[in-house]
Amino acid sequence: MGRKKAALTGQLADMDLRLLKVFKAVVECGGFTPAELQLNLANSTISNYIADLEKRLDMRLCERGRAGFSLTEQGQTVYNATLELLSAIDQFKNTINQSHNRILGDLHLGFAEHMLGAHNSSILKVLHLFSIKAPEVKIRISTMSSDDVIAALLNQQVDIGITVTSQPYPELTTMKLFEEEMLLYCAQDHPLFNRTDEIQAAELRQYRFVESPRLMTGREVHPDMKLWNKQARAHHQEARATLILSGHYLGFLPRHLVRNWRLEKDLRPLFNDQYGYTNTVKALWRKRQHNQLIIQLFTDCLAETTV
Repeated sequence: MGRKKAALTGQLADMDLRLLKVFKAVVECGGFTPAELQLNLANSTISNYIADLEKRLDMRLCERGRAGFSLTEQGQTVYNATLELLSAIDQFKNTINQSHNRILGDLHLGFAEHMLGAHNSSILKVLHLFSIKAPEVKIRISTMSSDDVIAALLNQQVDIGITVTSQPYPELTTMKLFEEEMLLYCAQDHPLFNRTDEIQAAELRQYRFVESPRLMTGREVHPDMKLWNKQARAHHQEARATLILSGHYLGFLPRHLVRNWRLEKDLRPLFNDQYGYTNTVKALWRKRQHNQLIIQLFTDCLAETTV
């Protein structure tokens, strides 16, 4: 006798939604352990929740063990269905909100790191205004590297991203916010820090650089950068600053970040006119989203406070 077909019996309860949201977080984080921080749950609790969901659905949703975390074919189906279900619930909330002239729901923001002090702390002003206009919306903020913000948007892990991007994405709506100045820095223990004579650009080739997104092959903003000795990689700015401050590497940092961290005496900018460049910080969001009312309000706040 063949195995009976899996079926979801009975009513879909609040607990089922809770289990599905945990499952969604585990999938998007890439495993139980990475999801602990986001869910604020212990690994054992997450494991029990997934086991309960598998029992409820009569499906094996994922493989976990020494080989790592991976979705089964049924798990992928359940994940896709979960996205559709949660989207439909949010759409229902939006419809009810509009009829009552209230805004309820969730907003997940993905920020490139260190946006707090950028452009006269304009992000703080946006959050302040939005919280006044939509006090009942639950806000969640994740900080990540610039490239990871785009990936999170495309994978529907965040609703709005604020980051630096140099290429267009047809599936995303874009709003220019402000620009940040990027300068090449060396630290006190670096041989170039105390040089009083004129430094020649060709000399830079003998020193080590820490690679950042705009120093990656094909992304260089100046032809000379293709000849630089990139021996370290750090796309997160704090990690990059740490390597530069060690005195062994040259690298790019935002001027506002150096100022905010009060490192202006510890770091010396080099060749500002020749190698300095500006990043354009943008807000991006998917063109069709379940919580469109919330997205529209937040982007309206962005437009009002960052002009």
